[in-house]
Amino acid sequence: MKAVVQRVSEASVAVDGAVVAAIGPGLLVLLGVAPGDGERDIAWMARKLPALRIFADGAGRMNRSLVDAGGSLLVISQFTLFGDCRKGNRPSFIGAALPEQAEPCYLELVRQLRALLGEARVGCGVFGAEMQVRLLN
Repeated sequence: MKAVVQRVSEASVAVDGAVVAAIGPGLLVLLGVAPGDGERDIAWMARKLPALRIFADGAGRMNRSLVDAGGSLLVISQFTLFGDCRKGNRPSFIGAALPEQAEPCYLELVRQLRALLGEARVGCGVFGAEMQVRLLN
């Protein structure tokens, strides 16, 4: 499992021109699932993301977590994180899990994050859809 994590002032995801999820201050997470990822990886990621101390404290040091800052999460599935460009000019995506495995992992991570942070603080995209992601950092 790979995640690209970006602090944002706001972020949203739209499908077919309609916004399906939006957050204010928090984290935008692009998530890729690899073959073999399972319950342990999901549980680890669900604990790690809210606990990352990447928000400034009163002294300006990155010392506060998402939980401490009261922020939200927007989780987007992104198989291209496993793109391999070492040979040729066309990336290979064989390092990404097949949709039949990746989607349940993605949905379970979102479920666990919502259980930890609350439904209102965790948004997600639509697995497999062509999504337009906007962020302001």
